[in-house]
Amino acid sequence: MLLHDALFVHAERSPDAQALSDAKATQPYSRFAGSVQQAARAIAANALAARERVAVYLDKRLETVHALFGASLAGGVFVPVNPLLKAGQVTYILRDCNVRMLVTSADRLAGLADALSACPDLHSVLVVGTESTEEQRLGHVRVLSWEATLAAAEPASGPVSRRPIDTDMAAILYTSGSTGRPKGVVLSHRNMVAGAESVATYLQNRPDDRLLSVLPLSFDYGLSQLTTAFARGASVVLLNYLLPRDVIKAVARAGITGLAAVPPLWIQLAQLDWPDEARASLRYLTNSGGAMPRKTLDALRQHLPQAQFYLMYGLTEAFRSTYLPPAELNRRPDSMGKAIPNAEIMVVREDGSPCAPDEPGELVHRGALVSMGYWNDAERTAERFRPAPGQPEGLPLPEIAVWSGDTVRRDAEGYLYFIGRQDEMIKTSGYRVSPNEVEEVVYATGMVAEAAALGIAHPMLGHGIVLVVLGKEATLTSQALLDALRPRLPAYMLPAHLEVREQPLPRNANGKIDRKALANTFAELFQEGNDR
Repeated sequence: MLLHDALFVHAERSPDAQALSDAKATQPYSRFAGSVQQAARAIAANALAARERVAVYLDKRLETVHALFGASLAGGVFVPVNPLLKAGQVTYILRDCNVRMLVTSADRLAGLADALSACPDLHSVLVVGTESTEEQRLGHVRVLSWEATLAAAEPASGPVSRRPIDTDMAAILYTSGSTGRPKGVVLSHRNMVAGAESVATYLQNRPDDRLLSVLPLSFDYGLSQLTTAFARGASVVLLNYLLPRDVIKAVARAGITGLAAVPPLWIQLAQLDWPDEARASLRYLTNSGGAMPRKTLDALRQHLPQAQFYLMYGLTEAFRSTYLPPAELNRRPDSMGKAIPNAEIMVVREDGSPCAPDEPGELVHRGALVSMGYWNDAERTAERFRPAPGQPEGLPLPEIAVWSGDTVRRDAEGYLYFIGRQDEMIKTSGYRVSPNEVEEVVYATGMVAEAAALGIAHPMLGHGIVLVVLGKEATLTSQALLDALRPRLPAYMLPAHLEVREQPLPRNANGKIDRKALANTFAELFQEGNDR
């Protein structure tokens, strides 16, 4: 099975079942599969060789999905680019993975025009929504109408002369790191099909599910909404939202049964009213991309008592790793659960030996979802992708696992608990402090809407804890919050600097709080001579 095969299976089984919709149109599986075939023919007809990269830089719309899966069907590798990125960031991705073809819109192309000369491998841009049928040029790059190219593609011979196999590359997803430029995680067809099947199994997805796509498709968690839905013949509703209330309105309007989001969005959604129409349709909610604050989880469960909640943990390098069954939520709401189907999650010491129950160690993921490494970056790949612990000594080709860099513990019953990232752990006054632990206590005060705890270099403490928050009330002061935290935190976990902001904290391209950007603003805070 290849990534795109599921579309055609369901087009044959249930041709009239709804597959995909956006703000303008809806497609049943028969038309959706036809559109993907047409996109594949158009892409292949424009000199795309096997395994070459096709970047898609669009907001969420039907054509975005057609281009992604069409590139896959054409034997290429798709690279979804977050539509929030600016020209410099997009150009970096185009150059880093040697993109040959770009699918975008006219307004986005205008913002990139001056930068395309720095992308020597790019030979064609297909522009969605343009009326021009004539080929144009931007330096060495051909600019073609997407619609005209689709219309001109010959249907007779099919899209590809070489069918990939499941270990071939299917996609490259760029993920922000704690240091340096984003990394391109290379995913095979096998990775993505196995991941979709695993997630659809524990979420119990079925053909009558309707999933709302609110996360960027460049984010593995966002892309997973498509792949899991298509694995079961379910439908996806694409949403470009401006306000959190738009998400709730879409749930009610479209009869959404499954909703996935990250903690910053859940925090906002938990503070809003949910109409009866939204309550009636939602069967499950999922969280990944960070720990959901306990107060947020409790508020959502009060709003949506009939919905099942899945707390999950994932790595772009392995697509998805653990989930907590909803039946365990009351007993262990702080747990990230156990391994997803067809994966093994280990907790190990630095030498690779297994940790004892409740002993902190590094999370290591092995199985079919382990990706192919970082594009064009052998050094960082070697750091993160290493032989799995506990293999027989005589194995000539050792199995490679993902060493996550995350510190977790496993209790006596096998349930996992997140402690912190090794590169985010705050080392202050000889103690190791998890930012999540501090933030959980901050949220529990009920005084803040958003919070980020950071470790900033300090000449005496090692790290000084900096806490940045968005208050629920405009009148919140740092002294009032600090007074509320003193009875709840030991002295070494209290912030050395606390800042209350009036605007939401900065987000990265995947909608998570941008800790790196925040940390950069405080990098010199505790240095000598700084009076801040």
